[in-house]
Amino acid sequence: MPRLLASALSLRRDPRLLKLPPYLSLLCIVIGVVWLFLLPLDDYSRRTYISENALLPGQVHTYFGGSDQNVFRAYKHETDELAGKGNIEVNDKLESIAKGLGLKVGRQNFTYSSAGNTHSGQNIYAILQAPRGDATEAIVLVAAWKNVKGELNRSGVPLVLTLARYFKRWSLWSKDIIFLFTPDSIAGPQAWVDAYHDAHDSSRVASLPLKSGALQGAIALDYTRETRFQSVHIVYDGVNGQLPNLDLINSVNHVAGGQMGMGVAIQEMWKHSNSYHDRLQTMLRGMLKQGLGLASGPHSSFIPYHVDAVTLQPFGEGWQDEMAIGRVIEGTFRSLNNLLEHLHQSFFFYLLMQRERFVSIGTYLPSAMLVAANFTIMAIALWVKSGQPDVQEIITEKTKTAEEAERIVSPNPHVASERDLFLPLVLVAVCQFLGVVPLYLFNHLSESALIPAFVLFSVLSSILPFLLSNLLHTSTTSTTTQQYHLIRSFSLLLLGMFLSSLATLNFSLAFFVGVFSAPLTFVRPCPNSSTLKWLSMVVLYVLSPTTVVLVASMLPGLDEKVGCGLGEVLRQAAFAWDVTGTYTPVVVWCVWWPAWIVGVVSVLGRPGAGDKKVKKA
Repeated sequence: MPRLLASALSLRRDPRLLKLPPYLSLLCIVIGVVWLFLLPLDDYSRRTYISENALLPGQVHTYFGGSDQNVFRAYKHETDELAGKGNIEVNDKLESIAKGLGLKVGRQNFTYSSAGNTHSGQNIYAILQAPRGDATEAIVLVAAWKNVKGELNRSGVPLVLTLARYFKRWSLWSKDIIFLFTPDSIAGPQAWVDAYHDAHDSSRVASLPLKSGALQGAIALDYTRETRFQSVHIVYDGVNGQLPNLDLINSVNHVAGGQMGMGVAIQEMWKHSNSYHDRLQTMLRGMLKQGLGLASGPHSSFIPYHVDAVTLQPFGEGWQDEMAIGRVIEGTFRSLNNLLEHLHQSFFFYLLMQRERFVSIGTYLPSAMLVAANFTIMAIALWVKSGQPDVQEIITEKTKTAEEAERIVSPNPHVASERDLFLPLVLVAVCQFLGVVPLYLFNHLSESALIPAFVLFSVLSSILPFLLSNLLHTSTTSTTTQQYHLIRSFSLLLLGMFLSSLATLNFSLAFFVGVFSAPLTFVRPCPNSSTLKWLSMVVLYVLSPTTVVLVASMLPGLDEKVGCGLGEVLRQAAFAWDVTGTYTPVVVWCVWWPAWIVGVVSVLGRPGAGDKKVKKA
């Protein structure tokens, strides 16, 4: 036993162990990325299924159609005349129609300010009280006047009015049904759902004059086309990467694809062959949207309040008409009407790679966790290394005379060194707090000043590491190798901690930031190799947050042929921060950017005369 203990202690002090962490970190990154690319395979993904038995999707006969087609045409004729008119005039007409159906009607004004622009409007909604309910639960049907692209919801609004008239005739509803009409697809729904849950800012958003019970689900209809369609596109991405309960998506898919016989698509994959390539592309599209954390439709504002919601978009050229999508909504509402409790049995964390194929959090989470763990492994290794002296001088006498003594320099792992923590802690803390500057600027400047501010910040961000490095080098006490180890250790420890925590909330954002930050694990001061130093600098500047944002603004979107431009990206980010509460800018500027600054400072480091030497005669 004593021998075993002695062997363990000697192994712990073996300096060769400190050569392993960089390889372990690299292994974690490689395994994490490979893990992600294995998910589309059948062995790692599963078929979707209904967990909540009470839903019974597709088990009822839908009756929407026939004479309702004429009602739809009449409402469409009336709404077409409102095209180009103001929000108040449109709501006046919608209110008269809703009151004519015997529904209670309420209005709500809202005003948001973002990037120097004012986003104001008025929501209108009508409540159908359940004949068999007590106003304790409700389902919402949303039709925005304009979708996220600014297109008129020409068929969506009259179809919702037709459904309101149709639902009014039925006595089977056990939950109230709320018909919500908003002037746009993001600000309007956000203002309404905030006020519904009394979480609104009364200076910007008015309270609701009418309310019903707890919201059990919501369906939004984005129907801009006026011709027949082939399939329905389900949009389910929420704010900050939150997702609705998978049972809701499966129910819509079952009703539309199974009962109605129409095609179903997700993530704008209009044609899906169920091949590995298409599965991977669908998954990566979903991860990109989840990582950005932006609202993708009127449904996105409901999900943060644990109200499961999706948006339906008809697409393609086919033989399906307005009555078909109406029956899909009717069948979905009939399923939600069966619920005895809130949807909870199925998954809230998942990646869809085909309408009937998914992976759950237990399968995909290790991918991001491994990428985040590589930073923690290197941080611990640097902490241990900082406790060991760099060099010691061992004098071996080969003769009795001092003139013939030979000096041999070798490391001594048995000698502990006191850590100087003040400078590393101050530098890392300063870099972390500096992240508040771009976070504040890009969310409070006017739209016209966003691009000049970004260019100026990018230049200053490129210069700042050089200034900090010179400051460390010209300080009274030169920065030692130990202090550079501690600077990197603290920065990587924070980065690994932030990303591992974020991975459980927004897997995609944590994964992407972790991959872009991966070089920070391996950079180090290179005072004796200018080639290695400048090669490291090039890699870090190519993968800097400002460069990634700039390049991303030039790339085409999922359904666009050209990039939306830097100004539009910054404007959308500011709007998402001010209106929907997207926290992606916090991760970029307060987590990723400070770690990048510290990484560049480390590469520029010049450990100097401050290194201590322990002499042993």
